[in-house]
Amino acid sequence: MVNRHRGEIEAMLDGRRWTLCLTLGALAELEDAFGVTDMGALAQRFAEGRLSARDAVRILAAGLRGGGNMVEDEHVEAMTTVGGAAGFAAIIGDLLRATFGGEAEDGSEEEWCAFTAQASDASPAGEAGEASRPFAG
Repeated sequence: MVNRHRGEIEAMLDGRRWTLCLTLGALAELEDAFGVTDMGALAQRFAEGRLSARDAVRILAAGLRGGGNMVEDEHVEAMTTVGGAAGFAAIIGDLLRATFGGEAEDGSEEEWCAFTAQASDASPAGEAGEASRPFAG
């Protein structure tokens, strides 16, 4: 069972439930991958709201490894999820909220960055509109 207070989420990838978590080690891995020097710069990069497919692979792979799964980026590249790109965006948004997000005064989760807001709007089961395509170039 996942513990959101530790930043863990559960995601369905390749028809299997996985635990993802951006641990300090996973965040350090992402700092190196994105060429930033600290977690604030990493959070700012995510807050800009535009991620490439390569960025998505790196985030998912780091989250999977942080969740205790021994997977390589190449394995993640071949994974599928319900909803395709919109489904991946929703998973990444959930992971980023669990890692960096906070609670709003009404108890709901804040949308702290453009990417997580876009991912929340992306429906894995339906067509995502232009405004909710965080991987758009």
